[in-house]
Amino acid sequence: MELLLLFAFLSGLGTIFAPCIWPILPIILSASSSGGHRKPLGITLGVVTSFAFLTLAMSYLVSLLSLDPNNVRYFAVVVISFLGLTLIIPALGQKVEGAVSRLSGIFGGGNFAKHHGFGSGFITGCALGIVWTPCAGPILATIATLAATQSVTPAVVLVTLVYVAGVGVPLFLFATAGQVLLRKTRVLSRYTAPAQKVFGVIMILTAISIATNYDKVLQTKLLAVFPQYSNLIVNLESNSAVQKQLDVLQGRKESSSSGTTTDLFNENTPAPDFVGVTKWLNTDKPLTIADLKGKVVLVDFWTYTCINCIRTLPYVTSWYDKYKDQGFVVVGVHTPEFAFEKDTNNVLNAIKQYNIHYPVAQDNNYATWTNYNNRYWPAKYLIDANGVIRKTHFGEGGYSETEKAIQELLKEAGKNVSVKLEDRVDQAPTYSVSPETYLGSSRMEYYFPSSNLGNGKKKLTLADSIPENSFNLGGEWLIEDEQATTGSNAVLQYRFVAGKVFLVLRPPSAKKGTVKVYLDGKLIPATQAGSDVINGIVTVTTDRLYNLVDLHGKPGQHLLKLEFQTPGVEAFAFTFG
Repeated sequence: MELLLLFAFLSGLGTIFAPCIWPILPIILSASSSGGHRKPLGITLGVVTSFAFLTLAMSYLVSLLSLDPNNVRYFAVVVISFLGLTLIIPALGQKVEGAVSRLSGIFGGGNFAKHHGFGSGFITGCALGIVWTPCAGPILATIATLAATQSVTPAVVLVTLVYVAGVGVPLFLFATAGQVLLRKTRVLSRYTAPAQKVFGVIMILTAISIATNYDKVLQTKLLAVFPQYSNLIVNLESNSAVQKQLDVLQGRKESSSSGTTTDLFNENTPAPDFVGVTKWLNTDKPLTIADLKGKVVLVDFWTYTCINCIRTLPYVTSWYDKYKDQGFVVVGVHTPEFAFEKDTNNVLNAIKQYNIHYPVAQDNNYATWTNYNNRYWPAKYLIDANGVIRKTHFGEGGYSETEKAIQELLKEAGKNVSVKLEDRVDQAPTYSVSPETYLGSSRMEYYFPSSNLGNGKKKLTLADSIPENSFNLGGEWLIEDEQATTGSNAVLQYRFVAGKVFLVLRPPSAKKGTVKVYLDGKLIPATQAGSDVINGIVTVTTDRLYNLVDLHGKPGQHLLKLEFQTPGVEAFAFTFG
């Protein structure tokens, strides 16, 4: 744990060099230009306090209060704009300082706030902490994932606090240095009053850029100019020792007294129950592990747009159909990767499409996922007749081993099993393929030339050439956390290595969309087209995974180009086979 804390602190320190923080630096400098010598400290503590609190608690606040996170962000933008106005209008600034001083006086800190500007600095910092989105390396990404799934533990809180402490050190030094430069430099000090008005305008303009997501565009441009900084934090945190500690933090591994790690769920571990299920499908009543005692149960975590999950479903459905009369039950836990996968009708369509006859639990709030400490799609937990987990398997493959374990547990339960093992060709690729690639900004990794495109509307230009396992966008796009939405003349190109290409797409509101598919510069021929491509065109009618390319067992490196004929089509993630 000490090693993880050290790297969390170093990662926070390194954040000052990442372009993601640069757009808020003018606000910090502007706010520090007025007020007492304690104001930089107030700004710094405000930033790290609000950022840490909202990172850890936002999911809980949204759940408890039905809070729209965008409203919190817009409130912060208003606060920043107002504080900028106080620099332009000194009389207004004096009234605000007086109000903050009186408010602080209620808690015994009035003199401190009045003479040193700590209070107004803290308010400014709190607003900045709300709107700031740092470049997330593995450590911060792990914290965000655990917070989103409401899996915050004391260890997660400690790592977060150490990370923001690292962020706070360079921020404080920057704010203090800026203040000293403006006040102590003889040439600049004579222009303090007009400089503060200029800084007020800068604060307002920056707030407007944040409200319109232009700050993300600026981040993107900075990352393109300074590409080495985009990998600084990721490279720092990507060593094997840190990754092992992150596994422990996420519950994938559990530290033993000897310092080694072991799988959290192994043999003789009681199976967690199904909790927080939004809706049960394919069953007349909710299920519990206690109700299923005496039966062998396979809990299968899946989501209907995940190609890895889809390739496992023929095996799972076959096992259920073969052994259901001998005391075998499958419970599919559908935990959505994207927001649209929470739609019950979409899940029902997938259940019908893949011939799923066993019960399916909609785990829209990740409650059962969290109860199992699960981290994978697909994931399988095989439970014996006494309610104990006896075997786990994550990802594809291992089908014969899993079916053999099912038969053994049925025999333990007193069943006479004589059915032969499933003889089915494994559809998982046996060669190296391009990685799963997300098009939403929250998990975007392989965009070229920048690995962090940022949220907002933008007009993009295709690169002349792109490296292997990278994609590029051209035309008008709206980049959001989960997806990229097409505008006019939207184009996407990806240099992939695979035998099959799949893409999760969603049609425009209340209508279908069309996408023209090119392979290596030519309209894709029928001999290489995926099952969803007809005459080089994909028609997007529902939210699902679309098969774009099928090279029929002849994988290789190719350039895929997609021309979106209809604005409003949403693209989520590529997967490869």
